[in-house]
Amino acid sequence: MQTAYFERFSFDMPDEAVKDCHHQGQCDADVEYWQREIDLHHIPDDKLAAELREYGAWSDDELKDRDANEQRIIWIAAGNIQDGNN
Repeated sequence: MQTAYFERFSFDMPDEAVKDCHHQGQCDADVEYWQREIDLHHIPDDKLAAELREYGAWSDDELKDRDANEQRIIWIAAGNIQDGNN
């Protein structure tokens, strides 16, 4: 188990999820699978959107989508952990 740390929250990810959710090629299906397995319910919508907003990659309209935001943060978290930036 690994912990993903962000400015506003943290969450745990299984080692396999870290490996599966950030790799060369499309990660969408892997991230969607692990989204069902990783508990993000403790993260309020506004904190999740605010964290993602700092990356500057998504519009305010895009950041209203909780489901997509969970996928985005899982993908980022897996990359951060793999790169040792966590």
